[in-house]
Amino acid sequence: MSNGPGFSDPGLTDKDLFHLRLLEAILFSAPEAQAEKDLKARLPDADVPGLLDLLQKQYQGRGVELRKTGSSWAFRTAENLAPHMVVEQQETRKLSRAALETLAIIAYHQPVTRAEIEDIRGVAVSKGTLDILLEAGWIRPRGRRASPGRPLTWGTSDAFLDHFGLNSLRDLPGLEDLRAAGLLDQRPSIAAYGARARDEGPLVDMDGEDGPDPDQMDLPDI
Repeated sequence: MSNGPGFSDPGLTDKDLFHLRLLEAILFSAPEAQAEKDLKARLPDADVPGLLDLLQKQYQGRGVELRKTGSSWAFRTAENLAPHMVVEQQETRKLSRAALETLAIIAYHQPVTRAEIEDIRGVAVSKGTLDILLEAGWIRPRGRRASPGRPLTWGTSDAFLDHFGLNSLRDLPGLEDLRAAGLLDQRPSIAAYGARARDEGPLVDMDGEDGPDPDQMDLPDI
């Protein structure tokens, strides 16, 4: 019999070990305490009470412990560690329509300048809108255009792909998908961001994204 890490009880059969690991996974992934009767229903062939007791013993003295409250079970931080834990709450902010449109234009037309974004949207883009997207880590400077004024261009980041569940920019939804989801404005200029922009030249990936104001950076021409 092969035992998983941390489960060394010699009395465990392979089937017991599987059920024990499954219980552990269920309890770890559950957003709230799980009633013992529900666990029995999910594992009808297992000795759920016995396995829960064993799992509780396996976690005794660790940073996370299996605790029973009433008839429900849940993993909780060890009580003696609670005073040393710092609870961090992440503020959830809803992006404005302007920010969503700007992000979509950057995603579909990158590398794109602020003036080009404004041309597509038909309205001015405030610095605050770009700051919000930059702070979220979803966009980054991609270089400067080899044109008068050497305007800064923007593109999306790996964090953008990760947040929206994309493997690459090729996975971006098409025009019809955006329209069906109600994400396209009826203005022709906004609808245009569902189509790929023409090739403006190679992308220039920039290292050191943290630092001075991107508008003041001496970035390579593209």
